[in-house]
Amino acid sequence: MINILVDDIVPIIVIMALGYICGKFSYFDDDQRQGLNKLVLNIALPAALFVSIIKSTRAMLAKDATLTAISFIGVIVMFMVSYYLCRLLFHRSIQEAAVCALIAGSPTIGFLGFAVLDPIYGNTVSTNLVIAIISIVVNVVTIPIGMYLINLGQAKDRAKLSVQAENAVNAKANAKGDITLDPARDAATDKTAELMVHGTSNTGKNRNGNLQALLDALKQPICWASLLAIFLVLVGIHVSSQVAPTFDLIAKANSGVAVLSAGLALSTVKFSLGWETIWNTFFRLILTPAVFLGVALLCGMGGDMNKISMLVMAVALPPAFSGIIISSRYNIYVKEGASTTAVATVAFAATCLLWIWLVPFCVG
Repeated sequence: MINILVDDIVPIIVIMALGYICGKFSYFDDDQRQGLNKLVLNIALPAALFVSIIKSTRAMLAKDATLTAISFIGVIVMFMVSYYLCRLLFHRSIQEAAVCALIAGSPTIGFLGFAVLDPIYGNTVSTNLVIAIISIVVNVVTIPIGMYLINLGQAKDRAKLSVQAENAVNAKANAKGDITLDPARDAATDKTAELMVHGTSNTGKNRNGNLQALLDALKQPICWASLLAIFLVLVGIHVSSQVAPTFDLIAKANSGVAVLSAGLALSTVKFSLGWETIWNTFFRLILTPAVFLGVALLCGMGGDMNKISMLVMAVALPPAFSGIIISSRYNIYVKEGASTTAVATVAFAATCLLWIWLVPFCVG
């Protein structure tokens, strides 16, 4: 356990602190910081996800139907619970709640999965199975859902601004005593009318808002790379192991740069240890694994204590770093997201020991 803390948790804290210091001393300007986020989100992370998912097989997914079902349904349900509670308790917008769910509702399974589970349970088929299933659900399902909700929220905000602009133009026309206003004619001189022309011309040809938000999400490399990988796995197309090193070289940049970027993001905002950060940390490290433990026991997994323990530990990991990268890239929920990531990563040193002790106690 000491090795896990020293080899895996401490380096995260150190690199995040390094990013924070670099940010505070303006070692990176805003453009460079956004460039790092773009590198991770559009290149390194999609490559890492593709490589990790493509190593799975259909047989692996079908080997333990109960584990697969609990993982698939449980991760999605807890993700959506985090989203709705963020909206209900803290009155966040759609896109803010989506980023909150990507952070508080998703474990960093791709980064810390093997690093934490292998030393505790050994590098076994069962360990690889648990990590692979959770990783697939997080990367192939919840990230696209999160990106869809972000695009949906942004589209609704744009529509609301368009309506407000139109109302402002109409009010201006009425104040002038005009009967009608031709936005196309006046756009060159009236910026408000120009905004209205832009908004109304789009709405005339735009498709359904939900469909457009979904399409916008699927255009992101982080989404289509994961979906392509799972498609290849499900149809049984085997990608040669010689292909992996092609993506591994850039994929290896993902973890370090992501943690450094998280520290940079934290440096741009005032650190917050408010109720929202505490709640997100509690949801990620305590509530989520407790729910999985209860459901696994109800579904009859109590006979395999090792597997149920691995499942609980996999979902008890700190927040997914992809969440804070998305947060920083789109400048959404940065303060709370970065604070949650920092607090939860440090707190995991204690909750990890808690779950190692508690699961055998509950199962036995």
